[in-house]
Amino acid sequence: MLPIVRNAPARSSRGDDDPAIYNDGMHEVLVYSRKGCHLCDVVKDQLAQLESDHDFQWREVDIDADPELIQRFNDEIPVVFIDGRKAFKYHLDPSRFLRALAGRT
Repeated sequence: MLPIVRNAPARSSRGDDDPAIYNDGMHEVLVYSRKGCHLCDVVKDQLAQLESDHDFQWREVDIDADPELIQRFNDEIPVVFIDGRKAFKYHLDPSRFLRALAGRT
């Protein structure tokens, strides 16, 4: 099981607060990161801004909580996966991110 640091809050234009509503058909975005990583903070801020207007939820995974994740991602963070597929590392381009989401519908 992957160590989850935080779940981004689900949002809806309807104002619903039940996160279960948002899991059907919504894209899952994972950000592998670690504490003290400036690039990770930048990517997380970008995702938080994009999330309010687009159909996805994201969550952060702290690689330092799992030796296997450290071995896999130590020199690549932040790494962003969309629906289980690696999409970005180091930086996130918002336009490319939205195109990647659209391509996985």
